[in-house]
Amino acid sequence: MRQHSYISVLYLFIVCMTGSYAGYAQDTVPHPVAAAVTKDTAAARTLRGVTIFSDRTNSVTPVQSLSGEALQKMNSLSVADAVRFFSGVQLKDYGGVGGLKTLNVRSMGTNHVGVFYDGIQLGNAQNGTVDLGRFSLDNMEQIDLYNAQKGVVLQPAKGFASASSIYLQSRKPTFKEGESMHGKVGFKTGSFGLINPSVRVEQKLNDRISAVVSSEWTHADGRYKFRYTNGTYDTTAVRENADIDAWRVEGGLYGVLRDSSTWQAKAYYYNSDRGLPGPVVSNKFYNGQRQWDRNFFFQTSYSKKIGTRYSMLLNAKYMRDYVRYLDTSMITVNGAFINRFKQNEYYISSANQYKITSFWDVGLSADFQVNNMTAVNLDHFAIPTRYTTLAALATQVHLGRVDIQGNMLTTIVNETARAYTAGKDYYAYTPTILASWQPFASPDLRVRAFYKNIFRMPTFNDMYYTTVGNTNLKPEYTKQYDAGFSYTHNGNGFLQFFSLQADGYYSHVKNKIVAAPGKLFRWQMQNLGSVEIYGVDAGVQLSPRLIKTVQTDFSVKYTYQKALDMTNPAEANYKDQIAYAPVHSGSFIGHASWNKWEVNYSFIYVGERYFLGVNIPEYYMQPWYTSDLSLSTSFIFNKKLTRLTGEVNNVFNQHYDVVISYPMPGRYYRVTATINL
Repeated sequence: MRQHSYISVLYLFIVCMTGSYAGYAQDTVPHPVAAAVTKDTAAARTLRGVTIFSDRTNSVTPVQSLSGEALQKMNSLSVADAVRFFSGVQLKDYGGVGGLKTLNVRSMGTNHVGVFYDGIQLGNAQNGTVDLGRFSLDNMEQIDLYNAQKGVVLQPAKGFASASSIYLQSRKPTFKEGESMHGKVGFKTGSFGLINPSVRVEQKLNDRISAVVSSEWTHADGRYKFRYTNGTYDTTAVRENADIDAWRVEGGLYGVLRDSSTWQAKAYYYNSDRGLPGPVVSNKFYNGQRQWDRNFFFQTSYSKKIGTRYSMLLNAKYMRDYVRYLDTSMITVNGAFINRFKQNEYYISSANQYKITSFWDVGLSADFQVNNMTAVNLDHFAIPTRYTTLAALATQVHLGRVDIQGNMLTTIVNETARAYTAGKDYYAYTPTILASWQPFASPDLRVRAFYKNIFRMPTFNDMYYTTVGNTNLKPEYTKQYDAGFSYTHNGNGFLQFFSLQADGYYSHVKNKIVAAPGKLFRWQMQNLGSVEIYGVDAGVQLSPRLIKTVQTDFSVKYTYQKALDMTNPAEANYKDQIAYAPVHSGSFIGHASWNKWEVNYSFIYVGERYFLGVNIPEYYMQPWYTSDLSLSTSFIFNKKLTRLTGEVNNVFNQHYDVVISYPMPGRYYRVTATINL
């Protein structure tokens, strides 16, 4: 099987790469993907009612977007803070500036969410999650959340391989006529001892190449008051060991060749030292755990259109991740317990699209990825290496007012281990079909539906972590069904923009990977879970002209969801709501601008939940809500455009936990100043 897989890899890439370079010297027009991105971004800036959200209602799959100035108007420090306002998402936040922040979409699990940065997936083979708190909004141009997948044929095979996807698009350098360099300097400060300077510089090297460098430093002591009760008495305490000291630097090159093909290269480095405050339980308020992260990756892309029918996209990436973990409460013969984890990832991809007729496109994508991991001071660790091959055959048909897209994804996984036992080799074929229909001549109303069958492989922690790992784990499968509609209307009177979207969905997760008692009374990762999820995501956006001189925008998002544990009829949690999944949740954003002043109000509501899968009063978590308010103004200072923003977050000082026993901050403040260079 392993030899067969390697031959398959070689064959796929020879086919894709040969096809990709056929006719290389022909004259071409700009790549359609780049053109589409430019068009979407321009639309988001010109639609007056989409200054908050810019959901593209003509998409064949449900998509929610934040772009351009909309990101700057939100009370958000990182990508994690911004995506909270999307419907159907649950953000697991462990509190404070430096707390881990991961995303769960439609209760299928964090591991089923693919996170893409500038079109290439961010990976973590160790635990399968991406900390969205690492990515600042200062360098972000657009954030898109797709259910199922991005509705295009020309994309890497990994784009077809997740139950849902978040696409982060960094800011690309743009220059006015006669301009060769500009930038922005920013500084944030506020509660928790926050100090957050940032700088971004864009340089036009010549008519075809431009460069950008972005960097920031984040420092906070993480101390904030919280309320604690053990059922007998209440007290107010201060969160300890929640400090962070982190800096990020990334640089990019963007180029256009003489044949109009485009390329880009990006290097990214993140370095952090943070305390892990841990849960507050049994009157224990201090936890002596710390974590050091060193994350580096380099990625590059090349895109080209040959003639009017053929397009290609090539991607490559190298990632190195280092994590050092310290727990002073665990003492070994060598002192405090310390683990060091090192990961490497190598990735190449070739995507190809051919237009057979004016209404029929086909595509072939092939990806190959290698992940390996070592662990220092961890007994009996297998030191695994995983070889992943993905090949996707996709097609899209445009039949008047009907768009149909389908793909078949082939996944081949080979596992080796330097010591002990490796996981089994695996292969699978998973289909997806998506459809969109415009019922009337006007494009305002569209109806859509999709079916997607996909899975996620067990992580290295699931399979190899000492005592709990299980190399016999099977992949965790999901089947998704979705049907919905979108309506959009632009006007020139009182209601300048109106948009309504709603989707009903059903998902089934089987072979869910959970920790369960194993042999010799030890907990072990096992395929025991089965979850059924059904619900509704809905959103309304409008831009009314209430006063002639005031621009207003409003957005309301709502999610109803039942996520039921269907594992074992004999268990007490059978047909109970799974842990941390609220039945009702939603958000509201209101924005108003007058002259050089802007005010923004945002509200998030999360309904009642249970922190364990058995829905009994002992595990009940009360609903929580927060209100955030900000005021901004812009002016010219020393011939430079300057912007000042003041924020009050959690205005009503709500005490709540997103994750049980991890108290969130009460009312806190932030001040931001930026100067365009």
